[in-house]
Amino acid sequence: MRYLKSIALYTALALGANTAVAADIPALAALAEGDMKKVNWHAAPQPSGAAAFQTVEGGEKTLSDYEGKHVVLNFWATWCAPCRKEMPQLSELQAEFGGEGFEVVTVATGRNAVPAMRAFFQEIGVDNLPLHRDPRQALAREMGVLGLPVTVILDPQGMEIARLTGDADWASDSAKEIIAALIGEKG
Repeated sequence: MRYLKSIALYTALALGANTAVAADIPALAALAEGDMKKVNWHAAPQPSGAAAFQTVEGGEKTLSDYEGKHVVLNFWATWCAPCRKEMPQLSELQAEFGGEGFEVVTVATGRNAVPAMRAFFQEIGVDNLPLHRDPRQALAREMGVLGLPVTVILDPQGMEIARLTGDADWASDSAKEIIAALIGEKG
C-alpha cells in the first residue's frame, strides 16, 4: 500500500510541479509513519525568520542564503540529549539528499561555544553538517522556537511549510520518502 501511495504522490508531483506546495501537503502527510507523524504540515506556507546567525568561522548568514533549495532546518544545543541522538540521522539525510535542491541546516541556539560544538559533532561522528550559531537566539525567537530540538522544513522560496517539535528519526524510511517526494526524487 505504501508503494501505491508513493507512486500516486510522485505522479501528482510530476504532473503538477508548478502547483503550490500546500496542495501536496496531504500527499506528503500520507507518507508519514512513526516519528514523522509528529510533523505539523501547515495549510499554507508561513514566513520564516530573517534574523542573521553566525557561521563557525565568524561570518553571518540568513535563511535567504538557502533560497532555491528545500531546507530541513534544525535548532539544537550541545547540552540537548535528544539532539545527540537526532544529529547523526540528520547527517544521513544530508548525505543521501544534499545537493543543489536540498540541504540540512543546523543552528545551535543559545550559549554554545564553538569548541563544544566541534567536540559534539566529533563525538557523534558528524562531519557533513554546518556548525552555525544563534548565540542571542534572535532567529530562534523570531521563529517561535521554545524548546529543543525543533526542526522546520522550508520550501525553495524560504517559507516554512512544516515543523516538528522534539526529536525524530530523520533517517527512517518514512522521513526519506517524504524528503524524496518533497524534492521530486524518485526512489
